[in-house]
Amino acid sequence: MSEPDQVLPPAAAARAAIRADLALIDDAQARLRRADTDIVGNAFRVEVAEHLETQHRVNRGLSYRIFGEIADPADGPEDPRLPADTKIPDLLWSRLRITRAEVRRRFRIAARIRPRRNLTGPPTPPELPETAAAVEDGRIGDDHIKAVAKALDELPAKIAPTDREAAERTLARHATEQDAAFVTAIGHAIADRLNPDGNFTDEDRARRRNLVLGRQGPDGMSRLSGCVDPEARAYLEAVFAAVRPGHRQPDCSAGRDTRSSGQRDHDALKLALRHGIESGAMGTHRGVPVTVIVTTKLADLDQAARAMADPNVPMPAPARTGGGSRLPMRDLIRMAANSIHYLAVFDDHSERPLYLGRSKRIATLDHRIICHARDHGCTRPNCSESGYHCEVHHSPNWDPDGRTDADALYFACGADHGAATRGDLHTHVTEQGRLAWTDGTSPPQINHLHHPEELLDDPHADP
Repeated sequence: MSEPDQVLPPAAAARAAIRADLALIDDAQARLRRADTDIVGNAFRVEVAEHLETQHRVNRGLSYRIFGEIADPADGPEDPRLPADTKIPDLLWSRLRITRAEVRRRFRIAARIRPRRNLTGPPTPPELPETAAAVEDGRIGDDHIKAVAKALDELPAKIAPTDREAAERTLARHATEQDAAFVTAIGHAIADRLNPDGNFTDEDRARRRNLVLGRQGPDGMSRLSGCVDPEARAYLEAVFAAVRPGHRQPDCSAGRDTRSSGQRDHDALKLALRHGIESGAMGTHRGVPVTVIVTTKLADLDQAARAMADPNVPMPAPARTGGGSRLPMRDLIRMAANSIHYLAVFDDHSERPLYLGRSKRIATLDHRIICHARDHGCTRPNCSESGYHCEVHHSPNWDPDGRTDADALYFACGADHGAATRGDLHTHVTEQGRLAWTDGTSPPQINHLHHPEELLDDPHADP
């Protein structure tokens, strides 16, 4: 039988067909990129933009389909084409080059707009069937999905299922005709009609409580957003009231208080958090008292102290916190004036921590502080987990009769520490005192993600 006449197994045939269709799309897009759009006129450009937007939404809908099938595969979770113990979210994060948060977001959306398998019968329809159909057709995008889901999530649990289904139909219909802001307004109108008295239960409030600390910007500032429950609001109101105009000014100035109301509230929250941490009432986290852990070099600390007194001395680069954020040296010195902080001292040449040997084969408080200072976070290449969320990994591997020294302990997140313990990943300490990782198929590599300045110093550094 000739090769074209060979009959492929169903799974192989399906993969071949999908790859062929993807190749056709790639070819068509390549032709579009080469097309001359300088002479077509704006009316036609708008037509093309509309078509491209629809295609983008269709592609995103197909992506959600794939994410939904990955989470609940009809052919079973085991795939012989993947290594054992492969974590699909980690594989997606690596192959798609998107953040872990984005991977989780896509899984969450897929769970709401894709059918779910039922072991005892036909698949369960999507939670949001009308929205799902509009996504599949490319009629709505991510902003619409978010607006529809948010409007439905804000309805109280007492709303009848039929009313909730009708609300979803209305929201999805308007989403295919208007932008997401309009859909949000429709959601508010639906909420007013279905719950005119605004009655919500403790369950409703608990479901909606949320606080998100956004990424740190280039200026060091971070956006804080969310929804607090009545108890949390009561605490905030008391804290905000304590910092009234003219009181507890951050610069200790006796002059006129020029802070806005929002700035005073910010300072009040910062003051309350500082007192809460300094009280010691929050206990420990991974063996370390709940406190702010900051990493810097002794030379930088000395330069910062001189810069505070002499404007001609440049301020060094920010220090790093245990959460991975940047803390300006001025803030560090101001914090140190009020609190006792841990100080990790490094050799300026080798970047190795000063020796903190212990006979115990456990990670002591001092050892964790050194890991915070040296590693900043998980040491596996490209892992973004901060030090606050890491365990301590022994390299060489743990020996019940061995010693526990600071230069033999490194941070690893729970998943990567487990993989190293099982032998799926292997670690090696480099001559520079950094921990390198490999799965056995490539040379050991270190993690530059928590040390991006290294890539600026050496643009050809290994990933």
